[in-house]
Amino acid sequence: MKAPIYIFNLQSYLQKPINDNKSAKQCWDISHLVSALQGLVNRDEPRLYLRAIQPADDFWWNWMQEDGNWLSGRETVELTTLDKLLDQFKDFFNGAVIYDSSIPATSNIASTISGTENLLPIRYDIDSDSLYSQLIAAKKIKDKIWLLNKDGTSIFTSKNTGSAKANAYLWAKQHYLDSGLCNPEKLAYYLDAYWLKIPKVSSPQNHTLTNHDYFISNKSFFFDLGPWEDESPVDDPNQPAGTDAMVLREILLSAYNRTQGKSMIHAGGFVPWAYKYTNHGIAGGNHDPVPTEWHYALTLSAYNAYMDADALGIGAMANASFYQHYPLEAHYPQNPKPTLESLKNSGLIDPNGDVIKKRFVTFYIGDYDSSAWLYSQIPSIWNDPKRGEIPLGWAFNPNLAERSPMAMVYTRKTQSSNDFFVAGDSGAGYVNPGMIQEPRGISGLPSGLEVWKEHCKRHYKQWDISITGFIINGYAPALNEDAKKIYSEFSHDGIVAQKIEPQGMFGEMPFIRMNLDLDGKPSDVANVIASRFVGDMPQFMIFRTILKTPSWHYEVREHLKAIQPDAEIVDPYTFFALLKHYISGRLR
Repeated sequence: MKAPIYIFNLQSYLQKPINDNKSAKQCWDISHLVSALQGLVNRDEPRLYLRAIQPADDFWWNWMQEDGNWLSGRETVELTTLDKLLDQFKDFFNGAVIYDSSIPATSNIASTISGTENLLPIRYDIDSDSLYSQLIAAKKIKDKIWLLNKDGTSIFTSKNTGSAKANAYLWAKQHYLDSGLCNPEKLAYYLDAYWLKIPKVSSPQNHTLTNHDYFISNKSFFFDLGPWEDESPVDDPNQPAGTDAMVLREILLSAYNRTQGKSMIHAGGFVPWAYKYTNHGIAGGNHDPVPTEWHYALTLSAYNAYMDADALGIGAMANASFYQHYPLEAHYPQNPKPTLESLKNSGLIDPNGDVIKKRFVTFYIGDYDSSAWLYSQIPSIWNDPKRGEIPLGWAFNPNLAERSPMAMVYTRKTQSSNDFFVAGDSGAGYVNPGMIQEPRGISGLPSGLEVWKEHCKRHYKQWDISITGFIINGYAPALNEDAKKIYSEFSHDGIVAQKIEPQGMFGEMPFIRMNLDLDGKPSDVANVIASRFVGDMPQFMIFRTILKTPSWHYEVREHLKAIQPDAEIVDPYTFFALLKHYISGRLR
């Protein structure tokens, strides 16, 4: 008989209003400790489930408990207090690591140490009602590692680098990443304890501490560093400009060296754009949010790292350390892909063997390059009542099965005949492929294309994907011939890219340039699409939408039909098959 699954309700802490420093500290401290404990407890098997990010946690829990599913009939036990939680799982931690919120970076270093040393992260705070006083001063948990002096003074100074923040991360890199204690294939970019200085900026769960469990479970290295070389960040304004960026590159190079350049590196998280490193609101930077994202992606890609982009707003996720044990099959087929015969039978290729004169449109349904976004948005967007009434191309990055496997399986088990799946940004992980190919600016490392190819082939095969829906190169160079060749080996049915000719063929692989992002009222969007149609037919256009429902796409289609009768909405596999046949006549 299997052991019970324990449930703890963290939701009450995440839903309380943050009215003052005391409530902010309580939310932060308990979320951090509980998420770290969950990561340790669930390392080898699923034992602890949190009710934290709603309604997603309850949706997935209820689905996994349905008859015939993974947790069907599994006994559960609710733990109602923090003391009961700690007592139940006391054998899974060896004590605590105490960190210094006056140097916020030490909160991330504490998460790194939590995973490698099996310790719980606790913020130093001598107030009588603090978690530190209740657990450490009261001697309920042994203090094993201190990231500050025991009198509360800092041990990290600005000596040498001009930044205590930088020195703290470089110390952690040396002791935990360079030494091999951390898993070099897992990095975690999440907001540090700077959140405590400005917690009212957004909802409490935007501290994203609940995302830590998976990365602690996998012994990841945590960081929160600005990517720009030309500025000092708002959380460390006196550092020499670019110090953060220098440390970020040192961390990425260490991870690359530990993998010997033979593995892609999973970097969870995203630039904390609302708090740091951008010119948005109080973030104090000089650069817009999207360029900051692109510069970070550029830097990651130069070291064989890909982003699992938990962007703030809907970036909070819980229970990934639990979901990582969801049993996956070797292969998940999707709907049959079109053939020359099926396209003739559907009337899209005429009796003479020519593509009919229509204006073909397909939708890239994004943005699902984040496990957190997939996990939180699928319950509502996927279950929209109009799904199945219009052909759609769902751009779920297949690497999201690492943290949200149940969401990937759920969509395959419930797909309609009009639901098709492609890879999102830029394959099995958000990278700039132009920085994986040589020459590689920033890092100067040798080409990583073969490593990227093998990484993608494995994921594409499991999820029956052969189209890459959007290759983002941002500030990186366009795909060279070597990069196009490797894409043709795992994405042979087509690629969509930013920096590419309007349409064409590379060998047997068709390609097309991404068109506009679509947003707004469906009637207005239909007019925008129609305005793009200029020239002879047949014509081919792909448009990206972000977090739009099937109902929204359905309304766009209905308005488009009324104003542009020769427009035809098709799924991405039909779209590329028609494009290939139109260009080359080589569709089989």
